[in-house]
Amino acid sequence: MNIRCHCLALVLGATFLVTLPAGADDALEEVLVTGQQPGPGLWRVTRAGDPHGHVLWILGNHSPLPRKMTWRSAELAGVLAVSQAVLAPVSVSASAGPLGGVTLLPSLIGVRSNPDDKRLQEVVPADLYARWLPLKARYLGKNDGVEDWRPIFAAQELYRAALKKNDLVPYDGVWPAVKKLARKARVPITEPGIELKVEKARAAIKEFKSTPFADVECFSRTLQRLESDLELMRERANAWAIGDVARLRKLAPIERASACIGVMLESSFMQQRGFGDVLERARDAWVAAAEKSLASNESTVAVLSVDEILKPDGYVAHLKNRGYVVTDP
Repeated sequence: MNIRCHCLALVLGATFLVTLPAGADDALEEVLVTGQQPGPGLWRVTRAGDPHGHVLWILGNHSPLPRKMTWRSAELAGVLAVSQAVLAPVSVSASAGPLGGVTLLPSLIGVRSNPDDKRLQEVVPADLYARWLPLKARYLGKNDGVEDWRPIFAAQELYRAALKKNDLVPYDGVWPAVKKLARKARVPITEPGIELKVEKARAAIKEFKSTPFADVECFSRTLQRLESDLELMRERANAWAIGDVARLRKLAPIERASACIGVMLESSFMQQRGFGDVLERARDAWVAAAEKSLASNESTVAVLSVDEILKPDGYVAHLKNRGYVVTDP
């Protein structure tokens, strides 16, 4: 069995963990920009001294975005028309042995649940649980099933429900629209990624169920950043929508819940299987694919998280360290 997922549903999905406070609906209206929005321009990547003048154009992706926002980039359409390849966001696939597939589905039931059938109230401090209750009531209603889940998964469920209620779309950003444009222009799409081989899948799932996670800090940080991240999220979304790269650069990136990522990557389950370096391996896969495309194509278009473009240790910074020249829009 081979399961394709968007950047590790369990791990990288948590990097977008920003929950929303009671009373936040009105404030989020400011995020929901209307009309046609261009987004940022394209970053230009070249190799100094390249006699062929090959170029990698990078569109900075952003998430979450308003569901009803109309996004269109005339610059991107023009570049796609003369490009030979499109580089998709990096993905991760997990393959299991012959006992995978439908035979494992019964074992997956309860994989999100707390070990020993404990309730959420029993595994998080009383003050944190008290702050959780009004948020749950607002966005999850009478969904009591989530009370059996580990804190990291309960917080993620809250996040998804809040986005849906506020008509926001998480994770993919404008990549689906770019993919559609690429196919219409008949430009081949390259999908960089890594594969995680899960040995003895049935035993692995059983172990995952019983493995304790140090995810109280993840749960706590999610709640602590409700008010501060909401304002920052609003500002960054607006800056992205109108293509204000200077503003994006000045604004500190939203906390991507590093504590929540660490819960998964630093767990014994991940470490013992050699999966603790997944983020680094994903980055290296993207950088390698970018270099290969730059070497063989006159023009390549890539879609990459705007944070990975701007942060000092991001994907684009690694290209700079390898001698590439990066020019802002």
